[in-house]
Amino acid sequence: MLTRVKRWARRIKRDVEALWIAARDPRVPWYAKAVCAAIAAYALSPIDLIPDFIPVLGYLDEIVLLPLAILLAVRLVPPQLMAEFRAKADSRADRPVSWVAAASIVILWIAAAILLLWLFWSRPMTG
Repeated sequence: MLTRVKRWARRIKRDVEALWIAARDPRVPWYAKAVCAAIAAYALSPIDLIPDFIPVLGYLDEIVLLPLAILLAVRLVPPQLMAEFRAKADSRADRPVSWVAAASIVILWIAAAILLLWLFWSRPMTG
């Protein structure tokens, strides 16, 4: 059973990479690009919709919601293109990790959080 779970996790990881490739390909319809980009960005982001420290619910997005979202995005991409993107993702699997990209994503999330905090706390309270 552990082997099946590891294989499933590798396929999910490959599909996330393939969705990221699909989001930047001009042959993919615009609505599919938008969904692919959003799902790939969320899957690759270190920030979760539901924080992992919340018992049971914390892993709900990784175990249930994210795989369902990936499945939806995969179905929006034409099958022949998705097969091509999966092959590209498989070939990229042996490449080194980009720490610059990871740092950029973290910086973007921090900047967004700071902006939201500034927007909500900088307004005077009206009663």
